[in-house]
Amino acid sequence: MTVAAHAGPQFREGLPQLEQRLLRRYRDGDLRAREELARGFMPLACRLASRYRRTGEAQEDLEQVAYLGLLKAIDRYDPDLGPFARYAVPNILGELKRHFRDKGWGVHVPRSLQERVLKVGEATEQLYGRLGRSPAPSDIAKHTGYTVEEVLEALDAGSAYTPAALDAPYAGDEDGARTLGDNLGAEDPRYELVELGHSVAPAYRALPEREREILRLRFMEDLTQAEVAKRMGISQMHVSRLLSRSLDRLSEAAHAGDTPR
Repeated sequence: MTVAAHAGPQFREGLPQLEQRLLRRYRDGDLRAREELARGFMPLACRLASRYRRTGEAQEDLEQVAYLGLLKAIDRYDPDLGPFARYAVPNILGELKRHFRDKGWGVHVPRSLQERVLKVGEATEQLYGRLGRSPAPSDIAKHTGYTVEEVLEALDAGSAYTPAALDAPYAGDEDGARTLGDNLGAEDPRYELVELGHSVAPAYRALPEREREILRLRFMEDLTQAEVAKRMGISQMHVSRLLSRSLDRLSEAAHAGDTPR
């Protein structure tokens, strides 16, 4: 199907002559000619905008971006460039791609991957019409020349374009009371303990055997200092001094990564 076939009805007969007449009038300051030309090519702009409807962007917003690209094309057009429609198409697509790349993504995605997402989306649309079903990643890879892994990466990255809000309803909740945020896991404080354990383990093993035993009795068996003193056969004051010294060494090791000397 030709580009002209997507223009408005008034442009399907005598297209080049009507284009040139309106453009001459616009260059002479007739803004109504600009509006008439824009209305005539709005169907073309809508058709180009529809290529991006699988990006998650509202069709109305995409059409507004396409119309902006159409108006820019009218303003920049030079008759020496050939038929207006052939000049308008890349300008409209360029405006859509800039909008998609620079304004729509919810998270940062490399420019090359953004371009691949667009191409995979266009290929998906074309193959869906040709195959009569949703194309498999292998179908898209064959059509685009990408590897299956690159297609899968693009499909996955496409979900970053419109991230879901944390207060959006959770699909698995029939009552609709739970949100996506309610299903996010919290940080397990035990991970920090595991990391701390790895940091102080060498320092703990380097302590004298008696100090290790005092630490074990005090913090693993949860004995009081008086009970530890009785178990070890030393004074409670001595237990207190040994505990303080051992804990200082472990604290130093945990913060600096050093073992006691």
